Amino acid sequence: MKKIVIVGGGLGGLTLARVLHVNGIESTVYELDDSPTARDQGGTLDLHEDTAQRALHAAGLFDEFRALARDEGEALRVVDAKGVVHVDEIPDEPGGRPEIDRSALKRILVESLPAGAVRWGAKVIAVTPSSITLADGETVSADLVVGADGAWSKVRPLLSDARPVYSGLSFVETHLSDVDDRHPELAAFVGHGSLWGLGDGKGVIAQRNGDGRIRVYAAIRAEDENWVSTDLVDPDPVQTRLRLLETFDDFAAPLRGLIADGDDVFVPRPIHALPVGHRWPRVPGVTLLGDAAHLMSPFAGEGANLAMLDAAELAQALAEHDDVESALTAFEAAMFPRAEAAAAESATNLVAFFEPGSAERIGRLMAEYSGQ
Repeated sequence: MKKIVIVGGGLGGLTLARVLHVNGIESTVYELDDSPTARDQGGTLDLHEDTAQRALHAAGLFDEFRALARDEGEALRVVDAKGVVHVDEIPDEPGGRPEIDRSALKRILVESLPAGAVRWGAKVIAVTPSSITLADGETVSADLVVGADGAWSKVRPLLSDARPVYSGLSFVETHLSDVDDRHPELAAFVGHGSLWGLGDGKGVIAQRNGDGRIRVYAAIRAEDENWVSTDLVDPDPVQTRLRLLETFDDFAAPLRGLIADGDDVFVPRPIHALPVGHRWPRVPGVTLLGDAAHLMSPFAGEGANLAMLDAAELAQALAEHDDVESALTAFEAAMFPRAEAAAAESATNLVAFFEPGSAERIGRLMAEYSGQ
């Protein structure tokens, strides 16, 4: 029995462990967080039929996903900085991209794994192709080490010298709680899905979560990746809010309201990406998936989807091949071009979405696509 070590307990690492388990192959996930709920797990995700939903079928968890999925979350509204609506799509029937909160999806995956499959609070400080070393001094041998440990992966240097590069765009994340009761006008403005308010070099992006919150991302083009953390976000949330409102002083009142009326939480998030087409020569006993392999901006909507599909396909390759190296070769041959196409789209959209007239242009493209 091969010993499989998975570094990182995000959606990719947990999906890999689950699909391996379904195929009778045991593994252990080593995750830095002390528990699945140790920190805010992020917002809502639209899971696509051809990627994450395929992975959930392979994991035997599709019904559990459907029980919590929100088809109404597919609704999309795109407005310009003045608040003029250019796209207002409400699905008439369930489509191919229902929404689910990341925390709910993670809970489904964690609860599907046998006891002890995840080592919580396990900080990995060193990695070789045949072992990992934990902060408490324990060394764990492995026949296969999988890096599912995100943007700043400790496993990636075994395969590649590539490091994430700042994209030129930064987010400041905030949110509004109990929106239907406390902020009904803003809740109606955003709708049941996502809203994109796009201007020249900046935007306000909002998404309805399943827990009664609207999560908001103020997007700003900035040459210095540290500018948002050092000059914009202040320890005093009142000052941060004032600075953001000054930055978005040319935006319509409802878009500014998503910043002005929010909770006192502001998190700087500079957007990084690995080079488009990132790949590596085959190194025995180690591979990557998800953001560790192909970190990209969120403007293709593929990050979590690809991580879960990577995981399912790697697990299935390991189940179908007699030796690890053949499985890794097959897995990487399919993963590399798929990730390259998504990363290229993401990089293009990051620029296009924040150019002058982007909301109008997106509206025209969507109208043409729908045949209107």
